[in-house]
Amino acid sequence: MKENGKNKKVKPPFHGRRPFMGNLMSALLVFLVLMTVYSFIVENRSDVLEVSISELAGDIAKGTVTEILVAGDTLTVAYADGTEKKSKKEAETALSETLGNYGVTKEALAGVKIVVESPSGFGYWFLNLAPFLVPIIFIVIFVWFLTRQVRGAGMQAFTFGQSKARITFPHDKKQQITFKDVAGAKEAKEELREIVDFLRNPKKFLEIGAQIPKGVILMGAPGTGKTMLARAVAGEAGVAFFSISGSEFVEMFVGVGASRVRDLFQGAKKSAPAIIFVDEIDAVGRVRGTGVGGGNDEREQTLNQILVEMDGFEPNEKVIVMAATNRPDVLDPALLRPGRFDRRVVIDLPDRADREEILKIHARGKPFAEDVNLELIATRTPGFSGADLYSLMNEAAILAARENRTKVAQFDLIRSIEKVMLGPERRSHLLSTKEKEITAFHEGGHALVASVLPYADPVHKISIISRGRAAGYTLKLPLEDRKLQSRKEFLDDIAVS
Repeated sequence: MKENGKNKKVKPPFHGRRPFMGNLMSALLVFLVLMTVYSFIVENRSDVLEVSISELAGDIAKGTVTEILVAGDTLTVAYADGTEKKSKKEAETALSETLGNYGVTKEALAGVKIVVESPSGFGYWFLNLAPFLVPIIFIVIFVWFLTRQVRGAGMQAFTFGQSKARITFPHDKKQQITFKDVAGAKEAKEELREIVDFLRNPKKFLEIGAQIPKGVILMGAPGTGKTMLARAVAGEAGVAFFSISGSEFVEMFVGVGASRVRDLFQGAKKSAPAIIFVDEIDAVGRVRGTGVGGGNDEREQTLNQILVEMDGFEPNEKVIVMAATNRPDVLDPALLRPGRFDRRVVIDLPDRADREEILKIHARGKPFAEDVNLELIATRTPGFSGADLYSLMNEAAILAARENRTKVAQFDLIRSIEKVMLGPERRSHLLSTKEKEITAFHEGGHALVASVLPYADPVHKISIISRGRAAGYTLKLPLEDRKLQSRKEFLDDIAVS
C-alpha cells in the first residue's frame, strides 16, 4: 500500500539566515565595491596639474593666456595657440589675489578673460560628499550585518526546540485518504473504527463512562501500510493529522527532544480533535537503561516527556496518539501499559485476496492490455507487502514505457515479480560457456530435488541470467499462503537450498 500524495509539512517560521561564510563573502563583496567607488571619486577629485600657479603667472605676464575658467579651486587655462591646461588656485582665496602674490599686475590680468563657473548640480555635490558618505555607508552596512547575524542565531536558538511535525488539515482534501483507499487489513480497520467513532462523536462514549484508549500502536512488517492506516483514520474522522518520525525528536543537544515533544502535543491540543502519529517509535521508545552516553540520556528524556504528555490528557480532550513500529519487542514496558499505548493493532502481510485488492488500487491510472490477470499475479506474490505490490506495478509500467508500448501487459507484471524479489537482470555480467554449464547444473539440481520432495514448494522458473548477486536462480512459489510450517516442510526447504 502506498500513500496517495505527500503530507503537507508545516515548519516553524524560519528566522535563521544563510550560512556565516556566505554572509561574510557578501559583506566583503559590498566592501570591495564601495572601496572601488571611493577610490574612483578620490582619483577624479585629485586632478593632475598640467601647469603650476607660478608658471601660470609667468604665462599671463608674457601675454600667452587668453582665458581662465574658474570652477571652485580648479582653473582651466586657455592659451593663444588654442591649447588648454589645468591648474589650481589656493583654496578660499580670490584668483586675482593668488596671482597678485606671484607678481601678476592688474594691467596684465586685465588682458585675460576671466569666467567664473558657479558650482552646482548632482555631480558637484556627489563628488564633494562621497568621500564622507562612503565610509559612513560602509560602517552602517557592517553594523547591520553583525546585528542580522546575532538576531538570526538567537531566533534559531528559539526555534530549535519546535516540533518538526508534518500536518494535514481536514480541509486539505487532496492529502486526505480514507479506509476506501486502503486495501486489505480488514481486522485492523475494524479495530480503528472505534477511534474514528470517538473522534466523530465522543459524547456517546463519555456518557456511558467509557474511556477511549489514549494511544494506539500499529505493529507489523515494513511496507504493510501502517502509516497509510493512520492517515486513513484521520481522513475518516475529519481531524488534523500530525505526523513525525521518532528519530526527528532526538538531537545531539540535551533537552531538544523533550522540547519538541511538548511543542507537538501543545499544537495538537490547540487543533483538537487531532491525531498525533509517531512513525518508527522504536527509535525513541526503546527500553530505558540499556545504553550509556549522552545520546542515550537524551533519548530517555524524550521518552519520559512522551509518557508525561500522554498521562496529562484530560478525558474530554479529543487527541489520539498513534504510533507504528516493526520492533514491538524493544519498546519500553511503560509505553505499552494501560492508559498509554494500550490498544495494539497487528497488521499482517496481505493474503491472496488482499493482494488482489491492493493491485487493483495501484492499477488506477495505468492502461492494461487485455491479457492482464491480476488474480494470477496475486497468486504468484505470496509474502509480498503492500509496498512490494506498489513497486511491482510501477516496475511493470516502467518496463512497458521503456519498450515504447502504450499498455502494460501480463508479461511485464511477471517480469516485475522477479525484479522485485531478486533484483534487476545483470545482462552485462557475462559468463563463459563453462561457467554457464556449471550454473545450469547447479540450478537444475535445486529444481530436481524440489521436484522429488513432497513438502517442497513447486518450481516456477529456472534461469542462468544473473540477478542481484546470484549467477542464476531457481524461483519456487508456494501453492497457497501459509502462516505455519511443519518440520517436514522445513527439512525439505533445507534440502532444496
